[in-house]
Amino acid sequence: MLRILDRYIIGKFLGTFFLVITLILAIAVVFDISEKIDNFITKGASVQEVIFDYYLNFVVYYGNLFSSMIVFIATIFFTSRMTANSEIVAILTGGVSFKRLMWPYFVAATILASLSYTLGHFIIPKTNIDRLNFQTTYINREVDDRFKNIHRQVKQGHIIYFENYNASRKSGYHFTYEVFENNVLKSKLKSDLIKLDTNTGRWKLDNYVIRTIAEDGSEKLEAGRSLDTLLPFQSNEIVPKLFTIEMMTTPELNKFIKAERLRGSENLNFYLIEKYKRTSYPVSTFILVLIGVSIASKKTRGGLGLNIAIGLAVCVAYIFFMQISTTFATIGNFSPLIAVWIPNMVFSVIALYLYYIAPK
Repeated sequence: MLRILDRYIIGKFLGTFFLVITLILAIAVVFDISEKIDNFITKGASVQEVIFDYYLNFVVYYGNLFSSMIVFIATIFFTSRMTANSEIVAILTGGVSFKRLMWPYFVAATILASLSYTLGHFIIPKTNIDRLNFQTTYINREVDDRFKNIHRQVKQGHIIYFENYNASRKSGYHFTYEVFENNVLKSKLKSDLIKLDTNTGRWKLDNYVIRTIAEDGSEKLEAGRSLDTLLPFQSNEIVPKLFTIEMMTTPELNKFIKAERLRGSENLNFYLIEKYKRTSYPVSTFILVLIGVSIASKKTRGGLGLNIAIGLAVCVAYIFFMQISTTFATIGNFSPLIAVWIPNMVFSVIALYLYYIAPK
């Protein structure tokens, strides 16, 4: 009997989840098309690009992003239906404990959380390449690629500075390149203008001065109008675009974060938040399922409508809490790890309390 019951609940769980996510994503695609169709037409996007490069990957990305919330809504919906039909009461009065009742729910949640984890860490970063490139080409407006006062450590002891840098032109003004050994300055290169030759990969410097300091403290100065040289950094390492991390699998992102930490990137917290979210969101599936079953397994006067309203309120609270905590991490000194995981911690306490009182 229990195996039949398990299959019944798992089937209802997964069936309701895929039905709900299909309906929500279909509505999202329709609204997105109505908003962006002018861009597609005026900028010449082909039907094949719109369908396969953008919307196919759009569905995968947003479906995974909100999967834990949709799992929660699906749990509330079909469990409330079972409660209204007295199925939950019959199961519990038949000798099945509330703890045992949770087993098929968590089996289904494990399937969906594992799928979300795999997609988030390894598959979606690859599909994001086509989606984000399409978005940049056909949807986004022109972005200001000019940056000021950039300090970067390109490798241990090698510090670069740009007073102004234009990422699209790959050129900068008032450039400085300092080399330190054991915290002692060994050389300093200054230039009024620096520009990358994309054909050769070499940098061209105008009005440069090179100051070299020997072991005995003596200095040597070299100056000139033009210098063509190789430098130990790429143009995309000077100001990495934030959306590029969405195109990296987690192993690639870990290597990137390690390099950015060495360079002293001011955007390091953004990268860490992206990394931690890829695990915290799938884990939240279990927490929200526990809350959903605990709420929906009891009959209420409001019935299904009230339970769905409570479910939506919990989803909004979770998203709001996540947004607030990550904002503190990006603009303040709050730990990105704590910022991403604290909503799960708080809602875990709520889930355990609801689970404790649910059988009563």
